[in-house]
Amino acid sequence: MARKRKSPRRLGGILALVAAAVLALAGFLLFNSSGPATHRTIPPLDVASYLENSNTLRGNIYKMEGTVAESLAWSPASGRLIAVEVGEDILPVLVTVDFNSMNIQKQQRLVFVVEVDEKGILRTREVTKA
Repeated sequence: MARKRKSPRRLGGILALVAAAVLALAGFLLFNSSGPATHRTIPPLDVASYLENSNTLRGNIYKMEGTVAESLAWSPASGRLIAVEVGEDILPVLVTVDFNSMNIQKQQRLVFVVEVDEKGILRTREVTKA
């Protein structure tokens, strides 16, 4: 009985599987690298609307990225009030006591998830380094 030839199709199939796996991994890394999944669904803060009338944004949650310009005040009960430079505007942000262990320094670039509270103050829900 004659020997069967090894089929080159198996090698092609294996190469196709490896290529598909590499493409799937690259796609996963590409879509996953834009920050945490929770940040993708949160709209960015419209700074002009906030500065015009912060009361219209009360109760909403936004994300914003900015540079810490100044530390304005600190209270053990409320947290730290900092000035954040977003574009050409400077906004006050209250970093709640949940983030007291975080070392926030001047000129540090941070990503904030903030809620506009009932008084129009930006309160942090999440703070991460950019």
